[in-house]
Amino acid sequence: MSVATAELVDYDDVIATYEPVMGMEVHVELSTATKMFCGCANRFGAEPNTLVCPVCLGLPGSLPVLNEAAVESAIRIGLALNCDIAPWGRFARKNYFYPDQPKNYQISQYDEPIAIDGYLDVPLDDGTTFRVEIERAHMEEDTGKLTHLGSDTGRIAGATTSLADFNRAGVPLIEIVTRPIEGTGARAPEIARAYVTALRDLLRGLGVSDVRMDQGSMRCDSNLSLKPVGATEFGTRTETKNVNSLKSVEVAVRYEMRRQAAVLNSGGTVTQETRHFHEDGYTSPGRSKETAQDYRYFPEPDLEPVAPDAELVERLRQTIPELPWLARKRIQQDWGISDEVMRDLVNAGAVELVAATVSHGASSEAARAWWGNFLVQKANESEVELETLPITPAQVAAVVKLVDEGKLSNKLARQVIEGVLAGEGEPEQVMADRGLALVRDDSVIQAAVDDALAANPDVADKIRGGKIQAAGAIVGAVMKATKGSADAARVRELVLAACGQSG
Repeated sequence: MSVATAELVDYDDVIATYEPVMGMEVHVELSTATKMFCGCANRFGAEPNTLVCPVCLGLPGSLPVLNEAAVESAIRIGLALNCDIAPWGRFARKNYFYPDQPKNYQISQYDEPIAIDGYLDVPLDDGTTFRVEIERAHMEEDTGKLTHLGSDTGRIAGATTSLADFNRAGVPLIEIVTRPIEGTGARAPEIARAYVTALRDLLRGLGVSDVRMDQGSMRCDSNLSLKPVGATEFGTRTETKNVNSLKSVEVAVRYEMRRQAAVLNSGGTVTQETRHFHEDGYTSPGRSKETAQDYRYFPEPDLEPVAPDAELVERLRQTIPELPWLARKRIQQDWGISDEVMRDLVNAGAVELVAATVSHGASSEAARAWWGNFLVQKANESEVELETLPITPAQVAAVVKLVDEGKLSNKLARQVIEGVLAGEGEPEQVMADRGLALVRDDSVIQAAVDDALAANPDVADKIRGGKIQAAGAIVGAVMKATKGSADAARVRELVLAACGQSG
Protein backbone atom coordinates (compact mmCIF):
# COMPACT_ATOMS: atom_id res chain seq x y z
CA MET A 1 0.00 0.00 0.00
CA SER A 2 1.53 3.32 -1.05
CA VAL A 3 0.89 6.66 0.59
CA ALA A 4 0.96 10.00 -1.20
CA THR A 5 2.82 12.87 0.43
CA ALA A 6 -0.47 14.62 1.18
CA GLU A 7 -1.56 11.60 3.25
CA LEU A 8 1.49 11.47 5.50
CA VAL A 9 0.76 11.56 9.23
CA ASP A 10 1.83 14.67 11.14
CA TYR A 11 5.16 13.94 12.85
CA ASP A 12 3.92 14.82 16.36
CA ASP A 13 0.99 12.44 15.88
CA VAL A 14 3.39 9.67 14.84
CA ILE A 15 5.37 10.09 18.06
CA ALA A 16 2.20 10.14 20.16
CA THR A 17 1.08 6.79 18.75
CA TYR A 18 4.18 4.83 17.76
CA GLU A 19 7.73 4.12 18.83
CA PRO A 20 10.32 4.01 16.04
CA VAL A 21 12.85 1.19 15.90
CA MET A 22 15.85 1.83 13.65
CA GLY A 23 18.72 -0.20 12.30
CA MET A 24 21.64 1.17 10.32
CA GLU A 25 23.76 -0.77 7.86
CA VAL A 26 26.68 1.33 6.67
CA HIS A 27 28.91 0.12 3.85
CA VAL A 28 32.41 1.59 3.76
CA GLU A 29 34.91 1.19 0.94
CA LEU A 30 38.45 0.87 2.25
CA SER A 31 41.25 3.02 0.85
CA THR A 32 43.63 0.16 0.19
CA ALA A 33 45.98 0.31 -2.79
CA THR A 34 44.42 -2.80 -4.37
CA LYS A 35 41.13 -4.65 -4.33
CA MET A 36 40.00 -7.21 -1.77
CA PHE A 37 40.95 -10.42 -3.55
CA CYS A 38 43.16 -9.39 -6.49
CA GLY A 39 45.94 -6.99 -7.46
CA CYS A 40 43.80 -4.53 -9.42
CA ALA A 41 44.17 -0.90 -8.37
CA ASN A 42 41.53 0.41 -5.99
CA ARG A 43 40.96 3.87 -7.47
CA PHE A 44 37.87 6.00 -8.03
CA GLY A 45 37.16 7.75 -11.31
CA ALA A 46 39.11 5.62 -13.80
CA GLU A 47 37.74 4.92 -17.28
CA PRO A 48 35.06 2.19 -17.08
CA ASN A 49 36.30 -1.40 -17.01
CA THR A 50 40.00 -0.50 -16.98
CA LEU A 51 40.74 -1.69 -13.41
CA VAL A 52 39.71 -5.31 -13.86
CA CYS A 53 41.24 -8.78 -14.09
CA PRO A 54 40.03 -12.41 -14.28
CA VAL A 55 39.56 -12.55 -10.49
CA CYS A 56 37.30 -9.51 -10.07
CA LEU A 57 35.49 -10.37 -13.31
CA GLY A 58 34.78 -13.86 -11.95
CA LEU A 59 36.29 -15.68 -14.92
CA PRO A 60 36.51 -19.49 -14.69
CA GLY A 61 39.65 -20.80 -13.03
CA SER A 62 40.58 -17.55 -11.29
CA LEU A 63 41.26 -17.70 -7.53
CA PRO A 64 41.00 -14.97 -4.88
CA VAL A 65 43.86 -13.97 -2.55
CA LEU A 66 42.95 -12.00 0.58
CA ASN A 67 44.24 -8.42 0.98
CA GLU A 68 46.18 -8.24 4.27
CA ALA A 69 45.84 -4.44 4.54
CA ALA A 70 42.06 -4.75 4.26
CA VAL A 71 41.99 -7.24 7.13
CA GLU A 72 44.07 -4.91 9.31
CA SER A 73 41.75 -1.99 8.47
CA ALA A 74 38.75 -4.14 9.40
CA ILE A 75 40.32 -4.99 12.75
CA ARG A 76 41.10 -1.32 13.46
CA ILE A 77 37.50 -0.38 12.64
CA GLY A 78 36.24 -3.09 14.99
CA LEU A 79 38.52 -1.91 17.79
CA ALA A 80 37.49 1.73 17.33
CA LEU A 81 33.85 0.57 17.66
CA ASN A 82 34.66 -1.23 20.92
CA CYS A 83 34.03 -4.62 19.31
CA ASP A 84 35.47 -8.01 20.15
CA ILE A 85 37.78 -9.24 17.39
CA ALA A 86 37.08 -12.81 16.37
CA PRO A 87 40.18 -15.04 16.67
CA TRP A 88 38.96 -17.19 13.79
CA GLY A 89 36.44 -16.80 11.01
CA ARG A 90 35.61 -17.73 7.43
CA PHE A 91 34.32 -16.02 4.35
CA ALA A 92 31.11 -17.19 2.72
CA ARG A 93 29.48 -17.02 -0.67
CA LYS A 94 26.36 -14.88 -0.78
CA ASN A 95 24.53 -16.13 -3.86
CA TYR A 96 22.38 -13.85 -5.95
CA PHE A 97 22.12 -12.75 -9.54
CA TYR A 98 22.44 -9.12 -10.49
CA PRO A 99 24.31 -7.76 -13.52
CA ASP A 100 26.81 -5.76 -11.44
CA GLN A 101 28.02 -8.92 -9.65
CA PRO A 102 30.02 -10.82 -12.29
CA LYS A 103 30.45 -14.05 -10.30
CA ASN A 104 26.72 -14.26 -9.48
CA TYR A 105 27.78 -14.40 -5.84
CA GLN A 106 29.51 -12.03 -3.45
CA ILE A 107 32.33 -13.07 -1.16
CA SER A 108 31.27 -11.87 2.27
CA GLN A 109 31.26 -12.89 5.91
CA TYR A 110 28.03 -14.38 7.20
CA ASP A 111 27.94 -16.11 10.58
CA GLU A 112 31.61 -15.50 11.41
CA PRO A 113 32.29 -11.74 11.13
CA ILE A 114 35.65 -10.21 12.02
CA ALA A 115 34.18 -7.91 14.73
CA ILE A 116 31.14 -8.32 17.00
CA ASP A 117 29.35 -6.81 20.01
CA GLY A 118 30.53 -3.20 20.03
CA TYR A 119 29.07 0.24 20.57
CA LEU A 120 29.53 3.87 19.62
CA ASP A 121 28.66 6.74 21.94
CA VAL A 122 27.28 9.26 19.48
CA PRO A 123 27.57 12.98 20.32
CA LEU A 124 24.39 15.00 19.80
CA ASP A 125 24.02 18.72 19.17
CA ASP A 126 22.78 19.43 22.72
CA GLY A 127 26.01 18.07 24.23
CA THR A 128 24.58 14.71 25.27
CA THR A 129 25.47 11.33 23.84
CA PHE A 130 23.39 8.37 22.67
CA ARG A 131 24.84 4.88 22.69
CA VAL A 132 24.29 2.89 19.52
CA GLU A 133 25.08 -0.80 19.91
CA ILE A 134 27.00 -2.45 17.09
CA GLU A 135 26.04 -6.01 16.24
CA ARG A 136 28.85 -6.71 13.79
CA ALA A 137 31.36 -5.34 11.32
CA HIS A 138 32.18 -7.75 8.55
CA MET A 139 34.38 -7.85 5.46
CA GLU A 140 33.14 -8.32 1.93
CA GLU A 141 33.75 -7.20 -1.63
CA ASP A 142 31.87 -4.42 -3.36
CA THR A 143 29.86 -4.95 -6.52
CA GLY A 144 30.26 -3.19 -9.86
CA LYS A 145 28.26 -0.15 -10.86
CA LEU A 146 25.31 0.04 -13.23
CA THR A 147 24.41 3.22 -15.09
CA HIS A 148 20.84 3.28 -16.38
CA LEU A 149 20.13 5.43 -19.43
CA GLY A 150 16.80 6.61 -20.73
CA SER A 151 14.87 6.97 -17.46
CA ASP A 152 13.95 10.25 -15.80
CA THR A 153 15.26 9.13 -12.40
CA GLY A 154 18.46 7.37 -13.45
CA ARG A 155 17.08 4.12 -12.05
CA ILE A 156 16.38 0.94 -13.94
CA ALA A 157 12.63 1.59 -14.12
CA GLY A 158 11.97 3.14 -17.50
CA ALA A 159 15.58 2.80 -18.67
CA THR A 160 16.29 1.82 -22.25
CA THR A 161 19.95 0.85 -21.74
CA SER A 162 22.09 -0.19 -18.78
CA LEU A 163 25.88 0.03 -18.75
CA ALA A 164 28.05 -2.10 -16.43
CA ASP A 165 31.35 -0.83 -15.02
CA PHE A 166 33.27 -3.47 -13.05
CA ASN A 167 36.03 -1.19 -11.76
CA ARG A 168 34.32 -1.21 -8.34
CA ALA A 169 33.77 -4.99 -8.33
CA GLY A 170 36.03 -6.47 -5.68
CA VAL A 171 36.82 -3.22 -3.86
CA PRO A 172 37.30 -3.96 -0.12
CA LEU A 173 34.15 -3.21 1.81
CA ILE A 174 33.28 -3.19 5.51
CA GLU A 175 29.63 -3.40 6.47
CA ILE A 176 28.84 -2.06 9.94
CA VAL A 177 25.50 -3.26 11.28
CA THR A 178 23.81 -1.89 14.40
CA ARG A 179 21.52 -3.71 16.75
CA PRO A 180 17.93 -2.39 16.79
CA ILE A 181 18.06 1.20 17.97
CA GLU A 182 15.22 1.87 20.40
CA GLY A 183 14.29 4.63 22.81
CA THR A 184 14.95 7.50 20.43
CA GLY A 185 11.38 8.81 20.31
CA ALA A 186 10.99 12.09 18.47
CA ARG A 187 14.78 12.35 18.07
CA ALA A 188 15.03 9.26 15.85
CA PRO A 189 15.86 11.17 12.61
CA GLU A 190 18.38 13.37 14.44
CA ILE A 191 20.06 10.37 16.08
CA ALA A 192 20.22 8.52 12.75
CA ARG A 193 22.05 11.44 11.18
CA ALA A 194 24.30 11.91 14.22
CA TYR A 195 25.27 8.23 14.17
CA VAL A 196 26.27 8.25 10.50
CA THR A 197 28.09 11.56 11.04
CA ALA A 198 30.05 10.17 13.99
CA LEU A 199 30.84 6.98 12.09
CA ARG A 200 32.08 8.97 9.09
CA ASP A 201 34.29 11.13 11.32
CA LEU A 202 35.64 8.09 13.13
CA LEU A 203 36.52 6.25 9.91
CA ARG A 204 38.16 9.34 8.45
CA GLY A 205 40.17 9.73 11.64
CA LEU A 206 41.32 6.12 11.34
CA GLY A 207 42.50 6.83 7.80
CA VAL A 208 40.86 3.66 6.45
CA SER A 209 38.50 5.34 3.98
CA ASP A 210 37.85 8.71 2.39
CA VAL A 211 34.15 8.20 3.36
CA ARG A 212 32.98 10.26 0.37
CA MET A 213 29.22 9.70 0.42
CA ASP A 214 28.91 11.67 -2.82
CA GLN A 215 31.21 9.16 -4.55
CA GLY A 216 29.71 6.07 -2.94
CA SER A 217 32.65 5.13 -0.72
CA MET A 218 30.26 5.36 2.24
CA ARG A 219 26.65 4.29 1.78
CA CYS A 220 23.91 3.95 4.36
CA ASP A 221 20.95 1.56 4.35
CA SER A 222 18.36 2.78 6.84
CA ASN A 223 15.98 0.22 8.38
CA LEU A 224 12.87 1.44 10.15
CA SER A 225 9.76 -0.03 11.76
CA LEU A 226 7.05 1.32 14.03
CA LYS A 227 5.42 -0.32 17.00
CA PRO A 228 2.52 1.01 19.08
CA VAL A 229 3.63 2.90 22.19
CA GLY A 230 4.12 0.37 24.99
CA ALA A 231 4.28 -2.67 22.69
CA THR A 232 7.21 -5.09 22.84
CA GLU A 233 6.98 -6.74 19.44
CA PHE A 234 8.70 -4.96 16.56
CA GLY A 235 6.73 -3.90 13.53
CA THR A 236 7.56 -4.84 9.93
CA ARG A 237 10.64 -2.99 8.74
CA THR A 238 11.57 -1.38 5.48
CA GLU A 239 15.11 -0.78 4.28
CA THR A 240 15.86 2.46 2.47
CA LYS A 241 18.90 1.67 0.33
CA ASN A 242 22.04 3.63 -0.49
CA VAL A 243 21.22 6.94 1.17
CA ASN A 244 24.15 9.12 0.15
CA SER A 245 24.22 12.20 2.37
CA LEU A 246 23.93 12.96 6.07
CA LYS A 247 20.90 15.17 5.55
CA SER A 248 19.23 12.48 3.46
CA VAL A 249 19.63 9.94 6.27
CA GLU A 250 17.62 12.19 8.56
CA VAL A 251 15.01 12.98 5.91
CA ALA A 252 14.59 9.31 4.94
CA VAL A 253 13.95 8.22 8.54
CA ARG A 254 11.44 11.01 9.15
CA TYR A 255 9.60 10.27 5.91
CA GLU A 256 9.37 6.54 6.57
CA MET A 257 8.02 7.17 10.06
CA ARG A 258 5.24 9.35 8.67
CA ARG A 259 4.54 7.02 5.76
CA GLN A 260 4.38 3.84 7.81
CA ALA A 261 2.16 5.54 10.39
CA ALA A 262 -0.26 6.45 7.60
CA VAL A 263 -0.31 2.82 6.40
CA LEU A 264 -0.93 1.49 9.91
CA ASN A 265 -3.54 4.13 10.79
CA SER A 266 -5.52 3.21 7.68
CA GLY A 267 -5.60 -0.46 8.70
CA GLY A 268 -2.97 -1.48 6.16
CA THR A 269 0.11 -3.61 6.58
CA VAL A 270 3.65 -2.38 6.07
CA THR A 271 5.41 -4.44 3.41
CA GLN A 272 8.90 -5.75 4.15
CA GLU A 273 10.80 -4.33 1.22
CA THR A 274 13.70 -2.22 0.11
CA ARG A 275 12.91 1.37 -0.82
CA HIS A 276 14.62 4.00 -2.93
CA PHE A 277 15.32 7.46 -1.50
CA HIS A 278 14.60 10.43 -3.75
CA GLU A 279 16.51 13.66 -3.17
CA ASP A 280 13.32 15.71 -3.03
CA GLY A 281 12.49 13.97 0.23
CA TYR A 282 10.52 10.76 -0.19
CA THR A 283 10.99 7.02 -0.64
CA SER A 284 9.45 4.67 -3.17
CA PRO A 285 9.14 0.86 -3.29
CA GLY A 286 12.10 -1.17 -4.53
CA ARG A 287 11.90 -4.95 -4.24
CA SER A 288 10.75 -7.47 -1.68
CA LYS A 289 13.43 -7.87 0.97
CA GLU A 290 15.30 -11.16 0.88
CA THR A 291 16.10 -13.18 3.98
CA ALA A 292 19.39 -14.94 4.72
CA GLN A 293 17.95 -18.20 3.38
CA ASP A 294 17.39 -16.59 -0.01
CA TYR A 295 21.12 -16.00 -0.39
CA ARG A 296 22.04 -19.69 0.22
CA TYR A 297 25.21 -18.85 2.16
CA PHE A 298 27.92 -21.47 2.32
CA PRO A 299 31.63 -21.30 3.25
CA GLU A 300 33.91 -19.89 0.54
CA PRO A 301 36.03 -22.88 -0.52
CA ASP A 302 38.79 -20.85 -2.20
CA LEU A 303 39.88 -18.83 0.85
CA GLU A 304 41.55 -19.89 4.06
CA PRO A 305 39.98 -18.84 7.39
CA VAL A 306 40.95 -15.46 8.85
CA ALA A 307 42.73 -15.96 12.17
CA PRO A 308 44.34 -12.77 13.53
CA ASP A 309 46.55 -13.52 16.52
CA ALA A 310 46.34 -11.60 19.79
CA GLU A 311 49.67 -9.87 19.20
CA LEU A 312 48.48 -8.38 15.90
CA VAL A 313 45.23 -7.20 17.45
CA GLU A 314 47.06 -5.49 20.31
CA ARG A 315 49.52 -3.86 17.92
CA LEU A 316 46.63 -2.48 15.87
CA ARG A 317 44.88 -1.33 19.04
CA GLN A 318 47.79 1.02 19.69
CA THR A 319 47.09 2.78 16.38
CA ILE A 320 43.54 3.83 17.29
CA PRO A 321 43.50 7.65 17.57
CA GLU A 322 41.55 9.84 19.94
CA LEU A 323 37.85 10.03 19.05
CA PRO A 324 37.44 12.92 16.60
CA TRP A 325 34.76 14.77 18.58
CA LEU A 326 36.85 14.56 21.77
CA ALA A 327 39.88 15.80 19.85
CA ARG A 328 37.82 18.70 18.51
CA LYS A 329 36.67 19.68 21.99
CA ARG A 330 40.27 19.72 23.18
CA ILE A 331 41.38 21.66 20.10
CA GLN A 332 38.54 24.15 20.56
CA GLN A 333 39.70 24.85 24.09
CA ASP A 334 43.31 25.21 22.95
CA TRP A 335 42.31 27.65 20.21
CA GLY A 336 39.88 29.55 22.42
CA ILE A 337 37.09 29.67 19.83
CA SER A 338 33.32 29.62 20.22
CA ASP A 339 31.01 26.69 19.55
CA GLU A 340 29.69 28.54 16.50
CA VAL A 341 33.15 29.01 14.96
CA MET A 342 34.02 25.37 15.67
CA ARG A 343 30.76 24.21 14.10
CA ASP A 344 31.53 26.20 10.95
CA LEU A 345 34.98 24.61 10.74
CA VAL A 346 33.50 21.15 11.25
CA ASN A 347 30.85 21.71 8.59
CA ALA A 348 33.53 22.87 6.18
CA GLY A 349 35.68 19.82 6.89
CA ALA A 350 38.47 22.16 7.99
CA VAL A 351 39.28 21.17 11.59
CA GLU A 352 41.91 18.54 10.86
CA LEU A 353 43.40 20.69 8.08
CA VAL A 354 43.70 23.68 10.41
CA ALA A 355 45.23 21.51 13.14
CA ALA A 356 47.76 20.08 10.68
CA THR A 357 48.64 23.59 9.49
CA VAL A 358 49.21 24.70 13.10
CA SER A 359 51.48 21.67 13.60
CA HIS A 360 53.63 23.03 10.75
CA GLY A 361 54.15 26.33 12.58
CA ALA A 362 51.23 28.58 11.62
CA SER A 363 49.11 30.32 14.23
CA SER A 364 45.64 28.90 14.73
CA GLU A 365 44.14 32.28 13.77
CA ALA A 366 45.97 32.41 10.44
CA ALA A 367 45.31 28.73 9.68
CA ARG A 368 41.59 29.16 10.41
CA ALA A 369 41.43 32.26 8.23
CA TRP A 370 42.97 30.54 5.20
CA TRP A 371 41.16 27.20 5.41
CA GLY A 372 37.86 28.53 6.72
CA ASN A 373 37.50 31.38 4.25
CA PHE A 374 39.67 31.62 1.14
CA LEU A 375 40.23 27.89 0.59
CA VAL A 376 36.60 27.02 1.34
CA GLN A 377 35.70 29.52 -1.38
CA LYS A 378 38.12 27.83 -3.80
CA ALA A 379 36.70 24.39 -2.96
CA ASN A 380 33.16 25.64 -3.57
CA GLU A 381 34.18 27.19 -6.89
CA SER A 382 35.67 23.85 -7.97
CA GLU A 383 32.77 21.86 -6.46
CA VAL A 384 35.13 19.60 -4.52
CA GLU A 385 35.67 18.73 -0.87
CA LEU A 386 38.06 21.05 0.97
CA GLU A 387 40.48 18.22 1.76
CA THR A 388 40.82 17.31 -1.93
CA LEU A 389 42.20 20.71 -2.94
CA PRO A 390 45.74 20.30 -4.34
CA ILE A 391 47.39 22.13 -1.45
CA THR A 392 48.75 20.72 1.81
CA PRO A 393 48.70 22.08 5.37
CA ALA A 394 52.49 22.39 5.14
CA GLN A 395 52.15 24.62 2.06
CA VAL A 396 49.53 26.81 3.72
CA ALA A 397 51.82 27.13 6.76
CA ALA A 398 54.64 28.17 4.41
CA VAL A 399 52.44 30.93 2.98
CA VAL A 400 51.57 32.09 6.50
CA LYS A 401 55.29 32.24 7.33
CA LEU A 402 55.97 34.38 4.24
CA VAL A 403 53.27 36.82 5.37
CA ASP A 404 54.61 36.86 8.94
CA GLU A 405 58.12 37.58 7.64
CA GLY A 406 56.80 40.54 5.65
CA LYS A 407 57.63 38.99 2.29
CA LEU A 408 53.97 38.83 1.23
CA SER A 409 50.84 40.83 1.90
CA ASN A 410 47.58 38.94 2.36
CA LYS A 411 46.55 40.01 -1.13
CA LEU A 412 49.75 38.67 -2.65
CA ALA A 413 49.48 35.55 -0.50
CA ARG A 414 46.14 34.78 -2.14
CA GLN A 415 47.85 34.88 -5.51
CA VAL A 416 50.56 32.55 -4.24
CA ILE A 417 47.98 30.06 -3.00
CA GLU A 418 46.21 30.25 -6.36
CA GLY A 419 49.53 29.39 -7.99
CA VAL A 420 50.01 26.40 -5.70
CA LEU A 421 46.48 25.23 -6.50
CA ALA A 422 47.30 25.56 -10.19
CA GLY A 423 50.27 23.24 -9.79
CA GLU A 424 52.98 25.88 -10.19
CA GLY A 425 55.09 24.56 -7.32
CA GLU A 426 55.87 25.36 -3.70
CA PRO A 427 54.87 28.77 -2.27
CA GLU A 428 58.35 30.35 -2.45
CA GLN A 429 58.74 29.16 -6.04
CA VAL A 430 55.35 30.60 -7.01
CA MET A 431 56.22 33.88 -5.29
CA ALA A 432 59.50 34.12 -7.21
CA ASP A 433 58.14 33.00 -10.58
CA ARG A 434 55.21 35.41 -10.41
CA GLY A 435 57.28 38.26 -8.98
CA LEU A 436 54.98 38.62 -6.00
CA ALA A 437 57.43 39.39 -3.20
CA LEU A 438 56.75 42.64 -1.34
CA VAL A 439 59.01 45.53 -2.38
CA ARG A 440 60.92 46.75 0.69
CA ASP A 441 63.31 49.13 -1.13
CA ASP A 442 62.11 52.67 -0.33
CA SER A 443 63.88 54.03 -3.40
CA VAL A 444 61.80 51.79 -5.66
CA ILE A 445 58.58 52.71 -3.87
CA GLN A 446 59.51 56.42 -3.82
CA ALA A 447 60.02 56.40 -7.57
CA ALA A 448 56.55 54.91 -8.05
CA VAL A 449 55.09 57.52 -5.67
CA ASP A 450 56.75 60.36 -7.56
CA ASP A 451 55.40 59.00 -10.84
CA ALA A 452 51.88 58.73 -9.44
CA LEU A 453 51.94 62.26 -8.00
CA ALA A 454 53.22 63.65 -11.28
CA ALA A 455 50.48 61.83 -13.20
CA ASN A 456 47.77 63.12 -10.83
CA PRO A 457 48.63 66.80 -10.07
CA ASP A 458 45.09 67.68 -8.96
CA VAL A 459 45.10 64.93 -6.35
CA ALA A 460 48.60 65.92 -5.25
CA ASP A 461 47.43 69.52 -4.71
CA LYS A 462 44.52 68.31 -2.56
CA ILE A 463 46.87 66.32 -0.36
CA ARG A 464 49.23 69.31 -0.03
CA GLY A 465 46.19 71.40 0.90
CA GLY A 466 45.45 69.10 3.85
CA LYS A 467 42.93 66.65 2.34
CA ILE A 468 44.83 63.63 3.57
CA GLN A 469 42.06 61.20 2.58
CA ALA A 470 42.87 61.96 -1.07
CA ALA A 471 46.12 60.02 -0.57
CA GLY A 472 44.15 56.83 -1.10
CA ALA A 473 43.97 57.50 -4.84
CA ILE A 474 47.76 57.84 -5.08
CA VAL A 475 48.31 54.75 -2.94
CA GLY A 476 46.00 52.84 -5.27
CA ALA A 477 47.93 54.02 -8.32
CA VAL A 478 51.23 52.96 -6.76
CA MET A 479 49.88 49.56 -5.80
CA LYS A 480 48.64 49.08 -9.37
CA ALA A 481 51.99 50.14 -10.81
CA THR A 482 53.86 47.74 -8.52
CA LYS A 483 51.31 44.93 -9.12
CA GLY A 484 50.47 44.92 -5.45
CA SER A 485 54.04 44.16 -4.41
CA ALA A 486 54.52 47.34 -2.38
CA ASP A 487 53.61 47.63 1.31
CA ALA A 488 50.48 49.79 1.23
CA ALA A 489 51.13 51.27 4.67
CA ARG A 490 54.65 52.32 3.66
CA VAL A 491 53.37 53.74 0.36
CA ARG A 492 50.92 55.94 2.24
CA GLU A 493 53.69 57.23 4.52
CA LEU A 494 55.84 58.17 1.53
CA VAL A 495 52.92 59.84 -0.30
CA LEU A 496 52.10 62.03 2.68
CA ALA A 497 55.76 62.86 3.28
CA ALA A 498 56.20 63.86 -0.39
CA CYS A 499 53.24 66.24 -0.01
CA GLY A 500 54.44 67.75 3.24
CA GLN A 501 51.85 66.03 5.37
CA SER A 502 51.97 63.48 8.19
CA GLY A 503 49.63 60.55 8.85
